Amino acid sequence: MSKWVEGTVVAQKRWAGLLYSLQVEADVAPFQAGQFTKLALAVDGEMVGRPYSFVNAPSARPHEFYYVVLPEHPLTPRLCKLEAGDSVYLAPQAAGFLTLSEVPPGKHLWLLATGTALGPFLSILGTEGPWQRFERVVLVHAVRRAEDLSYTEQIQSLLAQHAGKFVFVPVVSGEPCDFALGGRIPKAIEDGRLEAKAGIKLEAEASRLMVCGNPAMVTDTVHALEQRGMKKHRRRDPGQISVENYW
Repeated sequence: MSKWVEGTVVAQKRWAGLLYSLQVEADVAPFQAGQFTKLALAVDGEMVGRPYSFVNAPSARPHEFYYVVLPEHPLTPRLCKLEAGDSVYLAPQAAGFLTLSEVPPGKHLWLLATGTALGPFLSILGTEGPWQRFERVVLVHAVRRAEDLSYTEQIQSLLAQHAGKFVFVPVVSGEPCDFALGGRIPKAIEDGRLEAKAGIKLEAEASRLMVCGNPAMVTDTVHALEQRGMKKHRRRDPGQISVENYW
């Protein structure tokens, strides 16, 4: 099997600052919602790749990837210049275990993300899985500035489709914002503000959590949840928390 599959850019969208979404048509293997692939471009004669999660549900096309431009990185400043019709390369097979198939049964599903780690959760929310398996679903998206809260139309559509079942909690750490929680997700868990905003208790018996974001957020969030009697989930030792560092 070839290491790369050539894809064609369908569209590029700039959200705010250095946040972009890239839509691509490519013949890659089927994937599970929550998984990632690699995007790559030729840089000085060598292929440079970086992992990105699918934003689109497995049944939806084109494929979509939500990313932040890292000015010193060899790939992302080039990715953001791509236009419709340009070529970009993808790994032929997806990878990753941040999927609902790895989450044990429960009553409430919490999806906790920082920044572009929102992507895999949008893919999951675009499937029937969370709505069939859980009574309530809570999406928490933490950013520094309110303008970084992307995909608002898609989230509003989910709120309308699943009224009474879906809760969205924005968290903005870098500026005052009257519609969002302030500070960081771990602190909002510790002081009870996250539960109060969602209107649902965080408890080991009912709650199942998928945590995806920068390593500090993941570590601190897991610690805050462990103080509530929860633990990481492993196949041989079931728990409540599934994690993936998104860095």
